[in-house]
Amino acid sequence: MSFLSFLLGEKKKTASVAKERLQIILAHERNGRSASSDYLPQLQRELVAVISKYVSIKPEDIKVNLERTDNLEVLDIKIELPDAAR
Repeated sequence: MSFLSFLLGEKKKTASVAKERLQIILAHERNGRSASSDYLPQLQRELVAVISKYVSIKPEDIKVNLERTDNLEVLDIKIELPDAAR
């Protein structure tokens, strides 16, 4: 890290920002502050907004699901991309 970038700061990439947001949401959920999965629709909307910057998709192309069994939580995100984007 150069001294100049330390002073001015570095612009984070969209993927790393999205990853950090997911980590915060999961940490929040694990701490028991939110007993329900009310954040999932908002997470889905944010994913659509971010991915739409690069590929034309519809909200129904992204499925977000949280499954809980005993002490295990699985966040399942399925994104269907159009053929032209593959």
